[in-house]
Amino acid sequence: MSIPFPLNSVAAPRIAILRQRDAAADEMLSRTLEVELTKAGFAVYVDRAVQTNLGWAREIAAQIKGSDAVVALVSPDSAGSEFFVAEVETAHEAAQGDGKPRLIQVRIGTFDDLPDLLSSLLTGTPRFAWHGVDDDTKLVRQLIELIKEVPLVRGPVRLTISKGLRLSARSAPVPRPVAQPVATGTGSSSLVSLHLDSSGGAVPLQSSYYVERSADREMYNALIRYDSIVLLKGARQIGKTSMLARGLQFARERGAKVALTDFQKFNQTHLESVGVFYLSLAESLADQLDLNILPADTWDERRGPNANFERFVRREVLEKLNAPLVWGLDEVDRLFTTPFGSEVFGLFRSWHNERALDPSGPWAGLTLAIAYATEAHLFITDMNQSPFNIGTRLTLEDFTLPQVTDLNTRYGLPLKTPDELGRFFKLTGGHPFLSRRGLYELAARKMPLTDFETTAIADTSFFGEHLRRMLVLLARDPNLTDVIRGVLRGQGCPTPESFYRLRSAGLIAGDSQADARMRCQVYADYLRKHLMG
Repeated sequence: MSIPFPLNSVAAPRIAILRQRDAAADEMLSRTLEVELTKAGFAVYVDRAVQTNLGWAREIAAQIKGSDAVVALVSPDSAGSEFFVAEVETAHEAAQGDGKPRLIQVRIGTFDDLPDLLSSLLTGTPRFAWHGVDDDTKLVRQLIELIKEVPLVRGPVRLTISKGLRLSARSAPVPRPVAQPVATGTGSSSLVSLHLDSSGGAVPLQSSYYVERSADREMYNALIRYDSIVLLKGARQIGKTSMLARGLQFARERGAKVALTDFQKFNQTHLESVGVFYLSLAESLADQLDLNILPADTWDERRGPNANFERFVRREVLEKLNAPLVWGLDEVDRLFTTPFGSEVFGLFRSWHNERALDPSGPWAGLTLAIAYATEAHLFITDMNQSPFNIGTRLTLEDFTLPQVTDLNTRYGLPLKTPDELGRFFKLTGGHPFLSRRGLYELAARKMPLTDFETTAIADTSFFGEHLRRMLVLLARDPNLTDVIRGVLRGQGCPTPESFYRLRSAGLIAGDSQADARMRCQVYADYLRKHLMG
């Protein structure tokens, strides 16, 4: 059993190994690496705690952040684990300052089809393969050589923009149709295709389990009008990406050109400076729109970053497309904490203004569809330079009881009576991911609702990965943890900032800090168990 190394240790490089606990191959490889890397002189951490609590969550976050390198064992099991993805995300975010910890991936078996978020987090990281015990010696040698030879603490990347430079920021793919058949009747032919996305990602475009809300229709109407800016705001895991994908598909079918930029996929290199950021955006547009141009070749150092990017969009994109462009920008919250976020948003606002002054100009052909969760006013001081108080503003809310009732029908009526529907709705609060996942489990396992209710917050339950992820992310911020304790006691939030941050993160609901309440009963019960004990 691995003993967690002290975080103030300087005697040996510190390595954290991330894996899926209940997967046999993952566990076998993690134990081998733990033994062999320890023999090689590294201090190795593997989470083997039995009890899940706030201290455990803080220990995991601290050990990952304090490591020199993090080895992520990526398998079909771990790739589908929301908790594993959260651990990788913790390492990725910690490395954005000085490159520490170094994130390394080991693929178990042969597969490449990763969920979008995990794929983006691992893009550009060293990758090794393991197919069985015959690969043990080779893999250990490769890891030791990499960790010893590559500096573990690196300064920020500095790039010079010149002709021929390519940053290759990748755009987000359109969600793929994925269905998993499960029996819902008594006969062998009684099957229904139920989509289960345990990571809480986007609902595939062809899925029968996407619930259309009033905001969907408002978005379609805005795209028909080709509004300059369409804002889609909502808490985490409320369906913004799924809705945005459908809006973009709607625009495609109407003849518009479409691009989608997901800012989760931008790493520290792309966010190094406003100039590099704009070049990354330009490359994303050029790749998706099949433009026969390398954006760096159009950059002129005598012009400022804003002028270079605006000139590229106007001359190389809008004037050459011969069709309207609908550009989806997902996870825009990522820009709020960058030094240049206000500058970028100010540029977007200026395009809206220019379109109003010259309705026949090139900017009339551009629609920005922006999806975000965070309150913009917390980060943008001059709202006259903000695109978040203009255009068509849509707010996505959790499912209503009628919408959950409709979803229950699509899943083959696992909830039989109005009383069962009411109890299920009270538990999940209309949370889209919890509702979809819960109905899937009820239908696939033929589970009585009473069993569902008694096991919903267990670490080994169908919500376990999701809830452990929430606890680890919350453990990163002791102040917000204390605020949650207050909300659980019925005290509301002490400040507007804490209210907006927790609501954007999808943990609480309410219209004001005094009205703050837990988003659903599952969250309240789980966090009360782990924070109030």
